[in-house]
Formats: sequence, structure tokens, C-alpha cells
Amino acid sequence: MLYIAGDCSIIKEISPWKRFPNREEGRSLVNGWSDNGLWLAAMVAGVVLTVSFASLGWMFARRSSRKSSMGPSYQLELLDSLYNNSPIAFAVIDRQGRFIDINRDPSDLVGFSKVEMTGKPFATMVDDDSQDITRQIFLRTLKGEKCSQEIKIIHKQGYPMDLNIHTSPLVRRNKIIGLLVFIQDISDRKRSMERIRYMAYYDDMTGLPNRRFFTNRLEEKLKIGKMNGTRLAVCYLDVDRFKLVNASFGRDFGDMLLLQIAERLSRGLSEPGDLARMEGDEFAACLDGLQDDEDVARRLDQMMVVLEEPFELSGVPVQITVSIGVAVCDSGTEDAATLLKKADTALHRVKENGKNDYMLHSSDMDNVALHKLTIQHEMRKALQNQEFLLYYQPQYDLASGQIVGMEALIRWKHPERGLVPPGEFIPAAEESGIIVPLGDWVIEEACRQNKAWQDAGIPSIPVSVNLSIRQFSQRNLTDKVSEILRHTGLDARYLELEITESMTMDVERASQCLKELTDIGVTISIDDFGTGYSSFHYLKKLPIARLKIDRSFVRDIQQDPNDAAIVAAIIAMAHNLQLQVIAEGVETEDQVHFLRSHRCDEMQGFYGSKPLPSSEAMELLQAKTNRLALPVQSA
Repeated sequence: MLYIAGDCSIIKEISPWKRFPNREEGRSLVNGWSDNGLWLAAMVAGVVLTVSFASLGWMFARRSSRKSSMGPSYQLELLDSLYNNSPIAFAVIDRQGRFIDINRDPSDLVGFSKVEMTGKPFATMVDDDSQDITRQIFLRTLKGEKCSQEIKIIHKQGYPMDLNIHTSPLVRRNKIIGLLVFIQDISDRKRSMERIRYMAYYDDMTGLPNRRFFTNRLEEKLKIGKMNGTRLAVCYLDVDRFKLVNASFGRDFGDMLLLQIAERLSRGLSEPGDLARMEGDEFAACLDGLQDDEDVARRLDQMMVVLEEPFELSGVPVQITVSIGVAVCDSGTEDAATLLKKADTALHRVKENGKNDYMLHSSDMDNVALHKLTIQHEMRKALQNQEFLLYYQPQYDLASGQIVGMEALIRWKHPERGLVPPGEFIPAAEESGIIVPLGDWVIEEACRQNKAWQDAGIPSIPVSVNLSIRQFSQRNLTDKVSEILRHTGLDARYLELEITESMTMDVERASQCLKELTDIGVTISIDDFGTGYSSFHYLKKLPIARLKIDRSFVRDIQQDPNDAAIVAAIIAMAHNLQLQVIAEGVETEDQVHFLRSHRCDEMQGFYGSKPLPSSEAMELLQAKTNRLALPVQSA
């Protein structure tokens, strides 16, 4: 139906149902309509069409408006689903900070039920440390901000929880009536992060700070000390002979010992972070607030004293000693890495000097360390360039005075410094590991030279070679020696290997290795007897042919009654065990008389001959073959 507002007279006037009475009233008539009537009809039709189109447009617009006003037809369902099924909890908080609503049962999150939380102030759940920041977040949100913050709350059971909250203002009719708080439990993530941080900065076994943490902390202390003008010292500590503990009791007991050491050392330090486990059996400590050098010494003495009481491992008391290197910071110019390096350098000097002591770093130590590194580098080149050579020192039978053996002694003919004595490079070779290939070369060269002497017609005598502890620890030592003997053609009975007492501490391992060597015909002797781990047990169990009395006892046998008694006792004991005895470092005729009077079998030293290069040793052997080589007669 079409409605037209206004006067309707015109419609009545042009109604199509009204007929014109005759044709004369109009100028023309078409199908019963005059020209005027046609014109009026056309005009009315135009009006009707216009109104009709307008009405259709209005209808379509209204229908479109209805669809638009409806919006997404799932909006209410979406809100309902989010409210009931969201994995993230969210709560409505009023302007006074009280819970109005929460979208899910919060008991699995915070322990409180939905009923318990309704009307409960949010602040009552917040940990004291997070109260201020939470209050600030809420105030900012009530001013229109959206905020995010990690806070700590207290669970109903009383333990702390870490939450990440996101807040946004809740607006009604352009007015903020409260807050919407999205709540996410991040406790597990925080614990994981803390574990990662712990692993990065703490030693997992002892619980002490590690090198990274200690270095960072030391940097902070150095900055504070520089501002305050205070002194501090860095101590680098190493447990002496810790490998022996591991070998004797096992690594688990070794770890227990380190735990006990850490506990004792921590007692004498003012703050927990001042002690760190650097690696293995090495610790570092920071001593701050030092007054003077006497204060440094006093603190270090205390550190040594707390470790004097024996530790107990599996019911066995274990006495340990430590070596400590110390670097004192006075100027405030050193950084943490430099101080640790200096302390480590001082520690190495302590260990070289016999261990069980402490030593403060001095500038000359850096030169020594640099010299050692230079030596190690040059030794590798020297081994390739064949700069090493062997000298030979004769060994004499004290009864006959004849030469009965030779000891091979290594020398280094440096292209710039000339002949370098072994005392300068052997410790560096031991420390760097070069001693293994170097020692292998010594055995092969000594065997080759001895075979060459035999081929030249010189009577066959054994040549003795010192084994390093690194060589002795090799599993394939016997195979190496067998191959050298095969390659050089020397009979095994003319090779004697000298070991030190410390190599026999693991009796089972030493027994197996020495038995393999003696089975192929090699003779074994103990070098420097009396200076190390002396035990009748290994003398009885191990296949040893003779003992070599250390020069430190021989040197003063005429002046020191104790040394004389020790030498006499060693000779008697060895003979009772069916072992031969050779004394080294013999330099005087009186020493020779003493040794002969106590029936020592052999001697070696400058009294007979100094070490000689191979050519001079050969001349001596040729000159003294079957002749008296010692200048004195038997007493």
C-alpha cells in the first residue's frame, strides 16, 4: 500500500475511473483519453514511481540496517565461551580492589574457592614484597592505562606463588567502574629460570658459587674497594694430592671430601659468596677489609688451620694439605681476571716448592710463568728439530771398581742458549705433557746407543733410563718398550727402567705394569729411594731388582749421623730383601769408604765421572774395559 502525505485532491481529480464526457473538451483523445488527461496521467505515474522507488530503497536500507545492527550473530556465545572455557583466569575487581567476579574456579590456582574470593580484597593475597607495585598498577589502570607486571602472592596453603597479571580498565557509559585482571601462574617458569640461573652461576655439587659468579662478584668488590680505598686479596687454593684420594676411596668419597672442605673454608669468610669452587679440587676465596700484610698472613694462617683436623671418609681419618696462591690488590687498578691469574701463578709456585703452604704473588712470578710457556713452546720445536741429546754417567761396582752400567741423562742443546740443564725444562715438560714423547725418545736413543756400543766391541752393560709418572701411567707402556727393543735390536736385559716411589702408590696397577716389563726381560729399580712414599709392602710385592739411595742422604753421611744411619739401614734392609743397592751423588773418597764399609753394591757420581756425551762415554768404556775404574781400593 502506498501512503502519500499531504493534500489528496489531485488524486481525486485525476482518478483514472473518471471518464471525460466528450471529445470536444480536449484537443485530442487517445484511447478515450484527452491530451490533457494523458499529461496528467503521466505526471501522476512519475510521482508514483518515484515514491515507490523511495519506498523500496527505504525497505532495503531498513533490512540492511537490521542485519548490521545484529553484528556477528555469535558475539554473546563467544563471550560466554571465553568466560567459562578460557585457559587464562581473569577477574573483575571493583574500584576498592575487591573481587567481584572470576571466570573460573580459582581453587586450583590460589587455593581459595570462588565464594571465598568474592568480595575479598586482592591486596590480602599479595606478598609483602609485591604490595607497593601492585597498588601502583591498580591505580594506573583506574586512570585508563593497560598494565602488565609480575607479582608474588601467597597461596591459601601459605606458600608463595609467582603470577603475571595484565590489567585493563572496565568501562561502563564512559566511566571506569573497575578493573579486568588477567592472571597467569608463572611459578613453574620462574623455577625453571632460577634453575637455569643456578646452573649458570653455582657449582651443582658443593652449592658454592662457580667461576663466573665469583669473577662478577670480585669485580663489584674491586669497584667498592677502589671507592673506599680498602684492600682485598684473592686466594686460589688447591687440595694437595687429591687424585690419591679419588684413587684410594673413589670419586664419590672424593666429592664428599670436597663438600667438607668447602664447609670448613666457609666458616672463616664473612659472606657466603666469598668462596667459590673453580674446578675440580680448586677453590677461590676473597678476603676483604684487610689492614696490612700481617692481617693478610693472619687470615691465611686461619685458612690453613681449619683444614688441619683430619677428615673422615668411610670411617677412615684422612689428613689433607692445601696449597694457596694469593694476589693482593692495593692500587685498585687490577681487574678480577688479572687478580685470579696472579693468584693462580702464585699457586703454581707453591706447588713447585713442595706444596702445603701459601705464597703471595710477586712480579717476578709473571716472568717465570712466561718463561715456562716459552720453554714449552720451544721444547716442541726442539723435539722436531732433534735438539735433544743424551749424556751418560757411569755406574761403578764398589767391590771391583769396574764400570757395570750407564745412566742416560737428557740434555737440551738450545740453538741460542747452548746446553740447557734438565732442571730448567723437565718440570715444564712434565706439566705440559711433552714428557711422554720426550721420554719415549730417551728410551729409544739409549737403547740404540747401547746397541751401537755393543756392536763396536764394548762389553755389554745395561743402560738405565728414568721413567716419568706420565709415561708409567700409559696403558701401552710395555708395548712401546717391546717395540723399541725390537727396532733397536737391544737385548731386554741390558735396559733398566728407573721409577720413583710415588709411582708405586697404586700397588695393584704398578704390580701389573712392572710384571709385564720384567716378563719381557727389562730390569726395574727404584730411584731416589727414601724421599717419597716409602713402604716395605711394595718392596715385597713388586718385581724390583735394586734401590738407588737418593743423593740427599749420601751428601752428608760424614757430617750427619742421622743420614749415615739412614743409608746404613737402607743397605741392610735391601740386602735382607735380596735387592741390590746403588748410591748416587757420590763425590768424595770418604763417602766411597763409608759405602764400601757398609757393603753397598754400586755407586754413581762425580767421584767416578761426570755425565759424558756419547762419544766421550764410549772412550771411557774402551779405556776402562776390564780395568779398575775407581781411583781407590776397597777398604
